[in-house]
Amino acid sequence: MNIKMEHFYDVLVIGSGIAGLSAAIESAKKGCSTAIVTSSHLFSGSSFYPGTWGLGLIGPADDDDIEDLISTIQNVGCHIADDNMVRTFVSNITPAITRLESLGCHPKKAQKSAEREYIPCFDHKHRNWNGLEAASLREAFSKQIVEHQIASFEQATLIDIITENNRICGVILSYHDSLHYIGCHSLVLATGGYGTLFRNHLCTNDAYGLGQYLALKTGGRLINIEFMQMMPGYLSPVKGIVFNEKTFRFANFTYPDGTALFTEKEQSLLDIRSTHGPFTCRLPSYKIDQLLYQGSLNNHPRIEVSYADAAKSNPPEFVKIYFDWLLSEKNISVNDSIQLGIFAHAANGGIKINENGWTGIVGLYACGEITGGMHGADRIGGLSTANGLVFGQRAGIEAASYASQCSNHVTDLFSYKTTVFDEWIFPDCESITSQLQSLMYDHAMIVRNEKGLTFAISEIEKLLYDQDRLPSKDIHAITESRIVEGQLVSALSFLKAALLRRESRGSHFREDYTEIDPNMTRPIEIRWDNGIIADFSK
Repeated sequence: MNIKMEHFYDVLVIGSGIAGLSAAIESAKKGCSTAIVTSSHLFSGSSFYPGTWGLGLIGPADDDDIEDLISTIQNVGCHIADDNMVRTFVSNITPAITRLESLGCHPKKAQKSAEREYIPCFDHKHRNWNGLEAASLREAFSKQIVEHQIASFEQATLIDIITENNRICGVILSYHDSLHYIGCHSLVLATGGYGTLFRNHLCTNDAYGLGQYLALKTGGRLINIEFMQMMPGYLSPVKGIVFNEKTFRFANFTYPDGTALFTEKEQSLLDIRSTHGPFTCRLPSYKIDQLLYQGSLNNHPRIEVSYADAAKSNPPEFVKIYFDWLLSEKNISVNDSIQLGIFAHAANGGIKINENGWTGIVGLYACGEITGGMHGADRIGGLSTANGLVFGQRAGIEAASYASQCSNHVTDLFSYKTTVFDEWIFPDCESITSQLQSLMYDHAMIVRNEKGLTFAISEIEKLLYDQDRLPSKDIHAITESRIVEGQLVSALSFLKAALLRRESRGSHFREDYTEIDPNMTRPIEIRWDNGIIADFSK
């Protein structure tokens, strides 16, 4: 099928979470014609995930705290993060918070900031803690979108990236039941993580790893993709709600028949477990998560949670905010019994970028959870939001800088251009996705081993390569098939990195290699060369 270019923008941003919005605003401020593409609506993605009570945002307490935060990120990340990326990141968090406030978004400050609950997840001290609320973010960003005349394509799905002579020319969007070729000088990918590769996930359904796949296919690389935050979430009464880790020390865990889940020794780990949200094998509390994970598997009894009187009568401020939100937004009382499991949450790795969001492909930039390098094997709480703000701005500025250097004679370069798009579908996307999610959940969550990873790779390769690709004009089916193709390739990238990393480090636990191997204190990079290639960085 030939598709003619119908719109052109200096900068095109894919994704409308904090990172994408930040990039678009900075690009437009530089005078570039800018558009945002989102597969749902503006202000979406994990930045606005409805299953959590708000977003934490942390930064150094003051200038004297910068070096400590840098070293703590590396220690918590098991020295896998890129030093230059971490330093750029931390040095720009405070200016990013100031910039956010200048837009009219005023983060909440803790009333009882000295309470232990305000020490960020995995951290060892208090930082500059900020609470972001979705309504305030929407209001602040909306004003900027209007003021800077940023265009938007809502309910539009990116399904391909178009290049010519190794530079970005534009994208193919599935939009309004047809395919559209939108041209651009600079493309910024901010499509989020890949949580939906797993059956249980604490993220929006558009976090399917398609952006990672398209960057890989275009010539980019992925880094640290095997490191992902897995954490407890509600299975019932409402599935997909984040379990606040600060409540671990107030909680009782039982099987449905009332039998205690934990031994007395395991019970003593709950105080440590209350200091971090995601699973990590760095701390002895990893055993808590593995027992909860067993309760998430099919044909296993569910884990039930109730709370001690201390949580109900006089909880810490942070915990009270959580319980109040649960009651007002989800109609769940602190007295209600809940069922808990382990969910895939957020990626610590993704597209490899430099400190300005450049992927190494001319005209292609990325920011937010889709990227990697600034985080390691574990990530301190509140830094995902900070990442979106800092690298969203930097990617937007860099994308605008490149676009402004390109020829202004868009008509001469692009208006006559067409691109060829191959229209095909998988025969049963729903079945493929279901099989993929089960394979990933059963073999690539918080317990991994050679046998399970190898089996999952073999089965997913069959799903990717042995499926018929049938010609079709059905736009919905074409779109779903491209999404599924991206999921399969992103899953294989994840699995091949996890298989290559024959050690346990942070969020990556191998039951057949339970210790850290100092020789593996290097990132793994994924590249595409007639297939997925995983290698340790040189």
